Amino acid sequence: MSVPSRPSLPSEPSVRRLGVGGSGGGGDRPFRAQLIVALVVGLVLLAVPLYLWRRPSGTENAPVDAGAAVDARAPALDSAAPALPAPDAGGSTERVKLGSVQRVKCGASARSGQDGSGCDRLPFFEEQLTRAIRDNVDCAPKTGKEGSVNYVLTVDFTARKVHVFPGASGSWKGPAARKAAACVKRALSAPDWASLPHQHKYYSLAVLATYPAPAPPAPPAASAGLPPTDGGPPPLFE
Repeated sequence: MSVPSRPSLPSEPSVRRLGVGGSGGGGDRPFRAQLIVALVVGLVLLAVPLYLWRRPSGTENAPVDAGAAVDARAPALDSAAPALPAPDAGGSTERVKLGSVQRVKCGASARSGQDGSGCDRLPFFEEQLTRAIRDNVDCAPKTGKEGSVNYVLTVDFTARKVHVFPGASGSWKGPAARKAAACVKRALSAPDWASLPHQHKYYSLAVLATYPAPAPPAPPAASAGLPPTDGGPPPLFE
């Protein structure tokens, strides 16, 4: 009697297909995939900050402001342009022109003395006279024309007195010139006689002041808000 054959067990390849056995190669694939994903994420995390840090700002390639360019070129243009002459200090706006102080006479008294070329300076009185004339232009005669007054200042150290009168060199003479001289004298400061150095008892100084003609008055401004006078339509409301 024959012995029935035993059913054979599935072969090893069948077991591998079912995923029961086999080598470790199948288990390495998920690990490698996770490693690749981790590397990619790490590169992304590293690249994003580097990109944000190295990214050029929007102002580097922005167009240059035209006003800034003009301002930048202004110093160069100013340095290349020729310098304009300064306005004349004795222009039409100057109300009085003063000559240099002339030392006319000095000596022991008004009746005796020597020519002014041998006289010592009196800085206090020279400065006082020129300042009084310059700061009091309204003392000049009101003639509406150009004119001059030769202001003569006498200093008497013995009597401790000063006097101002119009000399013969000015174009304005008479009462108008004497009134201008008295006006200038009132603007002089009182001297400290004891502290003023001097070599003589009496001095005579002179300054020629020229007053330009006054500027013509400006035309009156046009009145605003007046009704038309050329036959135009009357205003709607009165």
